[in-house]
Amino acid sequence: MKDLIQLGGISIEVDRKAIKNVHLSVHPPDGRVTMSAPLNTRLEVARAYAITRLAWIRTQQKKMKDQLREMPRRYVQRESHYLWGRRYLLNVVHTEDKAHVTIDHKRITLHVKSGSNKSKREAVLYEWQKSLLHDYIQQVIPKWEKTLGVKVSAYYVQRMKTKWGSCNHRSGNIRLNTELVKKPKDLVEYVIVHEMAHLLFPTHGENYVALMNRFYPNWREARMELNDLPLGHVEWKKL
Repeated sequence: MKDLIQLGGISIEVDRKAIKNVHLSVHPPDGRVTMSAPLNTRLEVARAYAITRLAWIRTQQKKMKDQLREMPRRYVQRESHYLWGRRYLLNVVHTEDKAHVTIDHKRITLHVKSGSNKSKREAVLYEWQKSLLHDYIQQVIPKWEKTLGVKVSAYYVQRMKTKWGSCNHRSGNIRLNTELVKKPKDLVEYVIVHEMAHLLFPTHGENYVALMNRFYPNWREARMELNDLPLGHVEWKKL
């Protein structure tokens, strides 16, 4: 059962769940606000709690509004692109072979046919980045399956507008944002662990927090660092 609280232009979606405490969240990129509350919480009680947290909500929303966003990419010579948190310059090379990507310590080289347009270059680079992300995820998941004692039925990598990842605890599936390939690997690992932990505890309740504190004690710092990094231009545009 979900209700909506309106506070001075701020909408808060209230979702009642089988939890002990109230949890308030502000979600990137546009500062959407949600509240998870125990099943028997009256709406006026939820509203009173939200009022006490109004200053915090506005602070979080301002941070998201002010957060750096990537400039639109044109996929041209010497343009900046990021991989695993490092900046590379794009090198565009014409070839008659199948389009592909290579990398050295300074450059990402995009091998494409002469006359290729922006959409084609973007697609080639995107598929290459996605393959790298797949490779890394396949290293991380087995490690944490053993640590957490869970099993990921399947994972999916896709463009996501408002989340770094998501979890369907009933099916055992997790989904991860392709933008993660641009972020440092330790932060990507944090997102994977975050979603895998939801296979055990679907909400961000006390049990979930205790699990993260035990197995990934610096998760709060990782979350803060990740959310302070520039947001992708397309994937994170305002809905």
